[in-house]
Amino acid sequence: MFTVTKVLSSRYLYALRWKSASVVVNVKNVSTASIMALSLCTLTLFALSVGKLPMTVHQVLEILLSSERVEAGFQAKIVWDIRLPRVVAALFAGAALGASGAVFQAISRNPLGSPDIIGFTSGAAAGALIQIIYFADCALQVAIGAIVGGLSTAVVVLVLSYQGGTIKRQNLVLTGIGVGAILSAFNGLLLVKGDIDSAMTGNLWLAGSLHARTWEHALPVMFGVVLLLPLIKLFTAAIAGLELGELRAQSLGIRILKLRLIMTLIGVALAALATAATGPIAFIALAAPQLMVRLRNTANLPIISSALMGASILLIADLITQLIPMDLNLPIGRVCGIIGGIYLLWLVTKSR
Repeated sequence: MFTVTKVLSSRYLYALRWKSASVVVNVKNVSTASIMALSLCTLTLFALSVGKLPMTVHQVLEILLSSERVEAGFQAKIVWDIRLPRVVAALFAGAALGASGAVFQAISRNPLGSPDIIGFTSGAAAGALIQIIYFADCALQVAIGAIVGGLSTAVVVLVLSYQGGTIKRQNLVLTGIGVGAILSAFNGLLLVKGDIDSAMTGNLWLAGSLHARTWEHALPVMFGVVLLLPLIKLFTAAIAGLELGELRAQSLGIRILKLRLIMTLIGVALAALATAATGPIAFIALAAPQLMVRLRNTANLPIISSALMGASILLIADLITQLIPMDLNLPIGRVCGIIGGIYLLWLVTKSR
């Protein structure tokens, strides 16, 4: 039999006990995550109905649940081969960026500690651009190039941040910003030195886009999120201990250097996979964790909820690009950049 008891007179924290085992559950956090997951499902169905061939949500559900795709004809082909890969790429790329931002903000204990600010996204973009301009623009090869570029950048930043037997969190952010600035200039040089066709492809990719996404773009980031998010959850307690401060974390037996190395590699892999799928997308990794902290009113950075928030932001931004009344084809990266700039201005104004 399960018994439910309130923990420390908390309004939302309860313990579920069964025999000798007990699990602490924060009802408010679980409710918030559940509401976000349900909202994301609704947004997904709506996104699948949006396009040059309008469909109702009921028609989309019938196509998705039908066992015979051939009978549904061209509508099924549009949903399965055009719209669904785009939506899946948006969902999992946004989730990867949200989770990656939460990881870096936790290990650096800095709200600016996101992969696009620290420079890891620029490193992933450099690896992908080299693949696009000098080799081929195959989606899988671009994903591999982005991961190699992101991990190489992470190694450089970690080596330069290493001081006194540990990786200083202040050094991590400052070094990452410097390396990111160098890589941004390097990416511009790549576009200048490449041939016209490759440079145009690379420039469009750098703007960030979900246009013409296929399963080759969507599947790598989807499998990456499914595999890496559970790994992050294994280290949740250690990450929470690290947020208490390095001295307290060491007293709790947390190996800070090892934890930062592992979390950096996981966070970079997530950011690189997202970058490979959609191109560089700003703002999401920076804002998604902070939005969830304010929504849940908690000091800890929520990993899963940040992933859900990142997926929601990217999918909503993609819907904006499709539903905008003017006949414009706006890159998703630019839309997220505009939203991010407005968000940062609001934060600065609010903090005064």
